[in-house]
Amino acid sequence: MTKKFKKEQKAAKKALKQAKKAVKKASKGQWVYFFGMKSGAEGAGLPKDILGGKGQGLAEMIKIGLPVPAGFTITIDACAKYYELGKKFPSGFEDEVLKNVKKLEKETGKKLGDDKDPLLVSVRSGAARSMPGMLETILNLGLNDHSVQGLAKKTNNPRFAFDSYRRFIQMYSTTAMGLSKEPMEEMLQEMKHKAGVKNDTELSAELLQELCEAYKAFYKKNMNGKDFPQNPIDQLWGATKAVFGSWTAEKSETYRRVEKITDLKGTAVNIVQMVYGNKGDKSGTGVCFTRDPNTGENIFYGDCLINAQGEDVVAGIRTPLKLIELQTLLPKAYKELLKVRQTLEKHFKEMQDLEFTIEDEKLYMLQCRTGKRGPAATFKIAVDMVKEGLISKEEAINRISSDDIERLFYPVIDPSIDKKELASKKLCSGINAVPGAATGEVVFSAHEAEALAAKGKKIILVRKETSPEDVGGMHAAVGILTATGGKTSHAAVVARGWGKCCIVGCEAINIDYEKLQMSIGNVIVKQGDSLTLDGSIGDVYSGSMPLKNPELPKDYNTIMQWSDKIRHLGVRTNADTPYDAQKAVEMGAEGIGLCRTEHMFFDTEERRLAIQEMIVAESLEARKKALAKLLPFQREDFEGIFKAMDGKPVTIRLIDPPLHEFTPKDQEGVDKLSKITGISSEAIWHRCEQLHESNPMLGHRGCRLCITYPEILEMQVRAIIEAAINQSKKGVKVYPEIMIPLVIDRKELKILELRTREVADQLIAAAKSKVQYLVGTMIEIPRAALLADEIAEVAEFFSFGTNDLTQMTLGLSRDDAGRFLPVYVDEKQAGIFKEDPFQSLDQSGVGQLVKMGIERGRKTRPKLKIGICGEHGGEAKSVIFCHKVGMNYVSCSPYRVPIARLAAAQAVVAEKKKK
Repeated sequence: MTKKFKKEQKAAKKALKQAKKAVKKASKGQWVYFFGMKSGAEGAGLPKDILGGKGQGLAEMIKIGLPVPAGFTITIDACAKYYELGKKFPSGFEDEVLKNVKKLEKETGKKLGDDKDPLLVSVRSGAARSMPGMLETILNLGLNDHSVQGLAKKTNNPRFAFDSYRRFIQMYSTTAMGLSKEPMEEMLQEMKHKAGVKNDTELSAELLQELCEAYKAFYKKNMNGKDFPQNPIDQLWGATKAVFGSWTAEKSETYRRVEKITDLKGTAVNIVQMVYGNKGDKSGTGVCFTRDPNTGENIFYGDCLINAQGEDVVAGIRTPLKLIELQTLLPKAYKELLKVRQTLEKHFKEMQDLEFTIEDEKLYMLQCRTGKRGPAATFKIAVDMVKEGLISKEEAINRISSDDIERLFYPVIDPSIDKKELASKKLCSGINAVPGAATGEVVFSAHEAEALAAKGKKIILVRKETSPEDVGGMHAAVGILTATGGKTSHAAVVARGWGKCCIVGCEAINIDYEKLQMSIGNVIVKQGDSLTLDGSIGDVYSGSMPLKNPELPKDYNTIMQWSDKIRHLGVRTNADTPYDAQKAVEMGAEGIGLCRTEHMFFDTEERRLAIQEMIVAESLEARKKALAKLLPFQREDFEGIFKAMDGKPVTIRLIDPPLHEFTPKDQEGVDKLSKITGISSEAIWHRCEQLHESNPMLGHRGCRLCITYPEILEMQVRAIIEAAINQSKKGVKVYPEIMIPLVIDRKELKILELRTREVADQLIAAAKSKVQYLVGTMIEIPRAALLADEIAEVAEFFSFGTNDLTQMTLGLSRDDAGRFLPVYVDEKQAGIFKEDPFQSLDQSGVGQLVKMGIERGRKTRPKLKIGICGEHGGEAKSVIFCHKVGMNYVSCSPYRVPIARLAAAQAVVAEKKKK
């Protein structure tokens, strides 16, 4: 055992002891936890679901000796209790908060509301999961008509004091009291116009004092004659309630719905001593990432503003400076910030998103959290941190999500476009906040973006700057463009979390919200016009450009290789054509788990007419004649698929849909069929009407077709086996698995299995071939799962068709359930399902049938090969379930193969961790 390991083990034991002690305190109903550089962090070791992400980060930074202003955290439990009691503080809460206010005053040597050297605090939210900009913040609390004078005298900086006061009045009025923000913004703009200046920082102390009076008058007018609160404790209660209240605000609930956050119960409140970035040219504020969140490069990345407060950067109301400029402007603070960067990455072993303030060249850290990043960056950071020895390969695999993989395939502008044409359509450039490309119709309001996206339109949301109220429209849009802001503005951070193409700080655009248009020089772009954004370089183009899937980063392949070495579960694909099969192999598929033969009938008019001719045939001879036309088409398709899957198994499902799905639907189609068959149009229409089923899901389909029309089975089996023999002769390794769908009984399957083997064995013997094949079934009806032990006497493999199994078990139709499923999934409404059961497997219901089917099937045939081929085979949680119940493989669409590979590896990692 190395000295390093012993040291780490000792530190881990100590941390665990502290955490247990803290959790014990929390269980006794403690509402507030103090932290300070002198006192230490009372809540160190407590989880995020007690302290929230921000509170936990502050406690951890105190614990490792970083410069953090003193303060205290009101727990998430307090927020939950507040709502439980009908928006009232719990018993003992106010006394506990006041006790911690006294403790904070002692720690800082200042008092709230003091007219000589006042203590000011920020009141900030902090949920257990990051919700950028969705929850409220109030800065500079504690200022009033007396303390503002004390602050001005103490700092010898009246401009700074009144700038802080006007910010506080505005934030408190709009956040705690719900007054409109726009009139106060207009007053600020009028004041700047009156002074003939562009920026807030250019307003004098006298003008800012005048603005404060105007704000207070506005407050009194809109609050039924009540004066702006002067008592700091009253301000504190109002601000605390405002932060608690922001948890149920529409924007917060929208964000949680979009992000599928259903397990959180509220937000913490962090009350922290104010430090001032708006004190002058030796002060500033910023937001930064310890690595580039777009590329993943190990470079310090971020934005800052001199003489500003933190909200100015996040809100994007001023285009900020690049972080590196601090090295010249405030070198001492920048050097310290570099050390903090290294310390936090080493401590958390993860890329961090940091907020900081510099007051008179002294650095203070206000927040640290795991940083949101782009898809390529996710993979690079994970791989680099393994190489740097910070994390293991297993930890790297666990850090990737299915969303991260999906976002890798987001499009870019087609590189084959003529460069001159591209240049001619360029309108302007901004800051490349989130990579990728998007093209769509311009919309200037979030509400309109949501409405048009719901109608299927692709939308580019254009705003001067986005605010949390825009979150619904941002999620609905395919791309986001703002006139102001930097790479850490609200628009950039939220868009990055969703992997949406985003350009910010595009100062060339002037938006006229009334006319619903924007101008870029002499060019006018109206709502409904098309734009294309290139978020990778920040360019904006007129019109709609062709997009293309990008090349995958090399770090993606590294993660996939690590995943493949760890996972036990095989990953196949659902593919019906040689092209899809080849694409799936490129994605890492190890075979085909579902080849739907009926899809081959729709490819060309010649094929459609042949299947229709078979359906309307009036005799067995005529039916066989039509099937003979289909045989070469199917055989050719199977040959292409076997070639693409050389050496990999291919599970081929015999015809499944009811016959009416193939019949002509208009007079033109009926007349064509009549001409070919010699059957009258009236007779064909009559035959089509006879085939129509009121509930086709439960009708004449699947194996029932082959029972009544065995010649269909014979043609398909012949096509499969002849294709296998032909490819085998060419040196291709073929492993066909013939799957009989919709089976409900052992006897039913036995009839079809015997017919299958009769055709297949005769062909193989005649060709003197060594082709081997399996005959199995799809378990997609509850009865089949219940009788799996009997069915396994015949079937050599099972494949769970969970699309139909879900429909039949839940009694829901995929086509119709969409009308009411949102209510069933929405926690605020019915909340019956946590997730849509057609997207994520219903493990407690359908999952139990699957588990039973596996157990019963293997009781009869211990080495029974089992897979899943419903859409659930490409959904991470469902894949993990498949691993747990002992399946051999999952099968999914080609582009979801990487998700299944990753999830299968994560299932193994979770299992090892549990042990």
